Amino acid sequence: MSISHRHTASGRPLRVAPAWVGAAAPADGAVADHYVLPVREAVWIWSVRRFARLALWALPAASVLYGWVTLGVGVPPGPLPVALLAGWLAAVALIALAGLLAGARTRRVALTGLLVALAGGTLLLPLAALPADGAADSVSLAAGQVRTLVQVACAISGTGLLLLGWAVFRSKLVNPADGVLLMLAAVALGAGSYAVRPLPTVGALLLLAAGMGLAWTGGRLVPRT
Repeated sequence: MSISHRHTASGRPLRVAPAWVGAAAPADGAVADHYVLPVREAVWIWSVRRFARLALWALPAASVLYGWVTLGVGVPPGPLPVALLAGWLAAVALIALAGLLAGARTRRVALTGLLVALAGGTLLLPLAALPADGAADSVSLAAGQVRTLVQVACAISGTGLLLLGWAVFRSKLVNPADGVLLMLAAVALGAGSYAVRPLPTVGALLLLAAGMGLAWTGGRLVPRT
């Protein structure tokens, strides 16, 4: 079977891209007003944005798992593995959200919020994974002070999420209502698991609504093909 010069080996139409993506080449002696982007850079940027759009769906999944933990429902794996999985999914989603906002005017606020949220999660991880006495020995604190340190870590994570919500609200890239929901969820989740019992669950529901909105609108920012 012969292969046409207009088709690939699989039979699909052959698409030929120009060597550069950008404005037209300036005339002789003229100054270029636009940045000319190589095709390989454009493909790389498109791949990163596609990853960011798909990874945003990890945020509603993380909120569902965290809400499950806050309800106190007994499960065979225990609350700790579910909470760790929720934290990992949330970290992936926040990185994707900051990457999606890299081209917006609030990219600096989004990057700051991401770094603050990751710092709070890094501080919270060993405290959540270790028992109270083991955590007290590892950080050289009294057992009663570990609870305060957990609250501080939750407050730092909530501050980072609040900055990300503000970046979403001011970006004019996605629905600003999702940014408001994200900021409300940050306030509720920043109180930590030691707050009044319905508050963490309400925060998880707000995070679920914000995550669904961001994943839906984020997936429609650019065409798939």
